[in-house]
Amino acid sequence: MIDYAAAALTAVALLLLYTVHRWRNPRCNGRLPPGSMGFPLVGETFQFFSPDASFDIPPFIRQRLARYGPIFKTSLVGHPVVVSADEELNHMVFQQEGELFQSWYPDSFVEILGRDNVGEQQGTMFKYLKNMVLRFFGPESLRESILRDVEHAVCSSLCTWSTLPAVELKEAVSTMVFELSANKLLGLEPSRSKVLRKSFFDFVRGLISFPLYLPGTAYYACMQGRMSAMGVLRQVLEERKRSAQALGGGARPHGDFLDYVVQEITKEKPVLTEGMALDLMFLLLFASFHTTSLALTLAVKLLSDHPRVLDELTVEHETILNQRQAGNESHGDTVTWKEYKSMTFTSQVISETVRLANIAPGIFRKTLKDVQFRGGYN
Repeated sequence: MIDYAAAALTAVALLLLYTVHRWRNPRCNGRLPPGSMGFPLVGETFQFFSPDASFDIPPFIRQRLARYGPIFKTSLVGHPVVVSADEELNHMVFQQEGELFQSWYPDSFVEILGRDNVGEQQGTMFKYLKNMVLRFFGPESLRESILRDVEHAVCSSLCTWSTLPAVELKEAVSTMVFELSANKLLGLEPSRSKVLRKSFFDFVRGLISFPLYLPGTAYYACMQGRMSAMGVLRQVLEERKRSAQALGGGARPHGDFLDYVVQEITKEKPVLTEGMALDLMFLLLFASFHTTSLALTLAVKLLSDHPRVLDELTVEHETILNQRQAGNESHGDTVTWKEYKSMTFTSQVISETVRLANIAPGIFRKTLKDVQFRGGYN
């Protein structure tokens, strides 16, 4: 009996050793980049999700770049992955999109962003959704309405902030941008977008967290925020569909993005499903307010740290104001398209801020076939 128990324990130990060995040395038709796969199943997920207050390269990436070089292997949320900070390889990934690589996200990320989100679409459907968004948010819309609406929102917020003893900038900017985005996308007034805003703020606070769906965890709060936000979006969509049916199918009385969405999903043979429409609006709301508010907050900090840049930026805008007064133009205090296009230094400041902000520090792609790269890596 003891011999059987010893044999069973030995077999289990060998199986565990084999499993760990296979985990640390994934099968590959060639040579994988250097790196560590971490612990079985968990991998290096905990290190990846460790919070960091700096806007520099995340410690997880920085430490492994120093140890392994610009290309290394690891494991995140149960998936073996290769991380690349190599300019040549990253360029090849974008050049070979759809041929050697395609968009991919781990299951936990897909659950957060929605199974029908635009990042999960490929080929013709992705192009269809992209063109649909660009029709509303492209250069023509920017020139005709978005520029004016942004200026109005900023002026209104600055007037409100000027009456307060102090302003929590990130929170205030996030609120301003969210209300503007909710209005342009869904036609919501600030009073009604307040509930939706709270759901999105709960969602964002748990976005970069270990995917453990248990009450009390950040991931659980994130998913609850998503469920609440999707409930509001579903209600708004149903209301707009009823309104469109009452006015006639081709009407676009609100002039917002939701009008376009309703028009697409109520066609005789719609390409866009309601699920895809809801995930699209959720993702657009998240992307517009989260990324923009981060960049604007960082811009204020960077300008306060670099007074010479602020001085030159001030000169550019004062020059525009002086030219406006000298020309006796009749457009009032609204920024014109010509003035907007003349803000060369402002554009450079924005580009540098976005570069330093590193708002999207990485994207996921999966290979469609074996890929060989410099150094013999597969």
